[in-house]
This record gives sequence, C-alpha cells and structure tokens, in this order.
Amino acid sequence: MITIKSRREFAKMQKAGAAVAAVHEAVREAAGSGVTLLALEDIGAKVIAEHGCTSSFLNYLGNYPATLCLSPNDVIVHGIPNDYRLREGDILSVDAGAIFEGFHGDAAFTMGIGQVSVDAQRLIDVTEEGMWAGIREVHKGSRLGDIGAAIHAAGEANGYGVVEEYVGHGIGREMHEEPQVPNYGSPGTGLKLKSGMALCIEPMFNAGARETKVDGDGWTVRTKDGSLSAHWEHTVAITPDGPMIFTAAAQPIPVGEAITAS
Repeated sequence: MITIKSRREFAKMQKAGAAVAAVHEAVREAAGSGVTLLALEDIGAKVIAEHGCTSSFLNYLGNYPATLCLSPNDVIVHGIPNDYRLREGDILSVDAGAIFEGFHGDAAFTMGIGQVSVDAQRLIDVTEEGMWAGIREVHKGSRLGDIGAAIHAAGEANGYGVVEEYVGHGIGREMHEEPQVPNYGSPGTGLKLKSGMALCIEPMFNAGARETKVDGDGWTVRTKDGSLSAHWEHTVAITPDGPMIFTAAAQPIPVGEAITAS
C-alpha cells in the first residue's frame, strides 16, 4: 500500500535521514586502506545510537546480521560487514538505514579507497549522476516511468549494465513500501506522484553486464561477471513545500538546491 505522510510524520523521517547522513560522513572519514568492514560497522552502529535512532537493517526479515550493508568491488548490494581489510584501489558501497519514532531514512553512496583507477572513478561518478537524474523527476505530477527512464539513460549512455532485479522503493513506517521504483522505464508511464509520498531513488550500475548472483549467505549480491559495481541512494519526499532530500544533511535539502550543489 502506498502511504501518504503528514508534516509530523515527515519531521520524523527527517530525523532518521539526518542520522543516515551522519553515518555516511563518519564512515567516509574512517574508510581507508587497512580498515576492516567490521570497524566501519561499529562506527555506523554508534552514530545511529547517538542520534536516538535504531537500525533499519539489523535483523531485517529476521536474519540480516548487521547495522550497515558494506559492499566492496564486485558486490552490488547487501554486503555483510566482515573482517575484510580495505585495500588501495578498492571501491566500497555504503548503505545505511535508521528509524526514528517508527519512521525510516535510507541512503547509500560509493567511494574509492585511496587512489582508484580512472575507470572505477568514472563508474562511481556516473552512478551518482544516474541517481540525480532520477531525483530530478521526483515531484508532484511526474510518473514512475520518468524516474526509471532518466536513470537508465544515464547508465546506458556510458555503457554500464543497469541492475534491474533490485530497485528503489517507497519508504515511511516501513523501510520498503510501495511503490517499487525501477531503474528503467518509459517516460510518461506508471504511477503519478503525489504530495505526501516519499521514495528512495537508488541506481546500481555495473561496469560490465547487468546480471547478478547471490552468495550462499542469501544476502550478498554480486555482479555475475565479476565486474565492479556502484550504488547511490537518497530518500526524497514530496512535501507541501516541494521535493526535499532527507538523507543529504542534518536538515532536509530542497531537491533543486542539492542538484545545483552537486
């Protein structure tokens, strides 16, 4: 069911989003060659607690074992933090979710560890631009197909595989609500967006083909061909004051300002 949020409910989502933004900042500062994924997991858990929130991810579906999803190199999404030590030239996707008084915020970014290759940095940058292309279409009266088409065009134009099995989503009292927000589509088609809706826009682009595979742990999703993958995401709400990004900073940022700043 698609939920329409009130101003009071959006205010709670803003608090959750601010916690997620703080996690991103702390992990970005700490990540480096020689640092383990478990060390970053500990940082994320501490920051979420300091913001008076709980993790959206821990025990998700009864068995996700961590606060963060940390996905290096060929891992697309849902990487479980472990004792892997980051290395110079790795790329790392960091996905965090927080709950404040029953409402969620969810966002992800991909970063390079030390000096990365030109190709790796290009993948990171283009995937981020794919996210912003989708976010530009999040406003009252636009349609889901507009978002997906914009994201897919950014990936396809640069020769990347656009992951289709894992998609963006509505968010509110649940981390994953309707509607699903595919990273592909046709302009002018699909559900029309309304004030009060909140969506997570999250492209995943692979340097190679778009096909995926899942590890034996049932969570870790990798590129089938072993190529690098990048993942970016923000929680965007269509408020009475216009579309706002809840996971970019301590205060919500109007979409237009965030895009200009990027």
